[in-house]
Amino acid sequence: MTQYKQEFIEFMVAQDVLKFGDFTLKSGRKSPFFMNAGAYVTGEALIKLGEYYAKAIHDAYGEDFDVLFGPAYKGIPLSVATVMAFNNLYGKNIRYSSNRKEIKDHGDVGIFLGSVIKPGDKVVIIEDVTTSGKSMEETVPIIKAVGDVNILGLMVSLDRMEKGKGDESALKEVSKLYGFPTGAIVNMAEVTEYLYGREVGGRVVIDDDIKSRIDAYYAEYGANA
Repeated sequence: MTQYKQEFIEFMVAQDVLKFGDFTLKSGRKSPFFMNAGAYVTGEALIKLGEYYAKAIHDAYGEDFDVLFGPAYKGIPLSVATVMAFNNLYGKNIRYSSNRKEIKDHGDVGIFLGSVIKPGDKVVIIEDVTTSGKSMEETVPIIKAVGDVNILGLMVSLDRMEKGKGDESALKEVSKLYGFPTGAIVNMAEVTEYLYGREVGGRVVIDDDIKSRIDAYYAEYGANA
């Protein structure tokens, strides 16, 4: 596992973004872990988060793309932080773009916030986490409506590696449905392996009890590899 992945795992725990315990998800599933990307609320945290995303996107898609699209609302700060980090780390100016929930009819009119996507653009989509692929049902048509646009892929921060609508993960379902690759800074297998028995902030994050609950959860809800 690369150094930045290890750092990102500890960063999620330190920021109280990734928690372990007993949680009920929107799906009704009882989960031993929970991720809340809304806990990244400071300038320092967003700077670091943007750097982790930029490194993962660079590893996956290189520098040959034009726009980083972050679906409203959570994707807006993610895209802004990441294009700034991308410029700082790699010296490449990438435009950020997002969609408006309500189309503006005055000033900078239209559905796009930030850069307007243009025909010929190469686009990478950025999200916090994908659990069902529902957001892509809105996002992909918005981008494709422009015309000749090449969506290179989707990058999320954490791949939960659990079943989506079928037996495969939501990320794999998105990839098969829309025909572009998907990736994550880290996945839960990497998180579990790295944190098991390890102290972060003076405490062991995943002890034997949490590990057994994670194993039981994936025995029931884990996606096909």
